[in-house]
Amino acid sequence: MSASRASDDMKTIALFVHQPKCSVQSGNGIIRALSPHYRFKIFTKHETEDNFFDDVDLVCLPGGIGDSDSWNSLFKHNGSKIRDFVASGGHYLGICMGAYWADHNYFGFLENTEAQQYIRQPSTCTRRPHAKAMKVNWKGESQRMFFYDGPTFKGGSFETVATYPNGDPMAIFQGRLGLIGCHPESEEHWYKYYSWMRALYHDGQHHKLLLNFVRELMES
Repeated sequence: MSASRASDDMKTIALFVHQPKCSVQSGNGIIRALSPHYRFKIFTKHETEDNFFDDVDLVCLPGGIGDSDSWNSLFKHNGSKIRDFVASGGHYLGICMGAYWADHNYFGFLENTEAQQYIRQPSTCTRRPHAKAMKVNWKGESQRMFFYDGPTFKGGSFETVATYPNGDPMAIFQGRLGLIGCHPESEEHWYKYYSWMRALYHDGQHHKLLLNFVRELMES
């Protein structure tokens, strides 16, 4: 296959960024993890062109710092377009905050399933939302993945890819949705910011997990 043909076949991801709710930091990590295997189009809370999603294969909403109640203001202009995109067969990747927003209170993509705070579950291993290298089981392998008040998923039917220490789902597929509570897109400087986490950086291994997760999602 020629280089030009390979480029033509490359899937396109529309990445939403709004600092700090869907942060530049998380967006940069996603781009680093998935490039050069996917091309990216960036959009914000401002209204997109009518044909913006026409050449898009997946919409990605990353994580950030803030509350999920920001959804109404952030997606006043583009929320219906994202819903139409998914309803027409498009894929959706939500990480942390983006996973919360797949819930029925927001985009309503999840079927009979709720995205709930992990720290509020009866059997949670932590009640603190702050950054930590969470012990997770990803497809049978133990990992220490960056966590910052991410969700778990309750009810309904879905495929579990990864779990928290108590066995609650941390990463799932449901149809064309791929949702992750932790941050596999995390970069080294995230860990260096917290002195107790500096020795726990994954050396890019979690970027490979995210890449394989997206590849599997795109096949659904």
